[in-house]
Amino acid sequence: MKNEIDCPVDLVSVNENKVRLVALLVLTLGLVYLWNGWWGIIVLLVADFLLRSFKLNKYSVLALAADGLVKLFGVSAKPTDQAPKRFAARMGLAFTIVILSLHFLQHTSAVVLTVALCLFAFLESFLGVCVGCYVYSYARRFGLL
Repeated sequence: MKNEIDCPVDLVSVNENKVRLVALLVLTLGLVYLWNGWWGIIVLLVADFLLRSFKLNKYSVLALAADGLVKLFGVSAKPTDQAPKRFAARMGLAFTIVILSLHFLQHTSAVVLTVALCLFAFLESFLGVCVGCYVYSYARRFGLL
């Protein structure tokens, strides 16, 4: 088995620094949800992940906020392929749908999954580690993709 990470590629470039700011916003919202338990935050994340998963970034509140932060702070553009980021957004969509469902079932697993989502967002935002690439790599190795 290879030790390399295999990410999806579509040869369309996005600004990695903007993506990392979006991850920071996801982390922040996840922490706020953990702190106050308001389900509306998870609904916002579901909607936002849904929009970003299907190339509707121009309607994504988090993408628009990250655009504003990039402009406000003069953050330079750092190109990266968008396919791994879209795959990660789809994973985030799945996570947040399950979190929302578990929240309404009053199941404590909602907290565990939110902590995992926050961890993944932290890794992307602060360390540039895309957990989606690892998941994609393992799924391909085991014939799931």
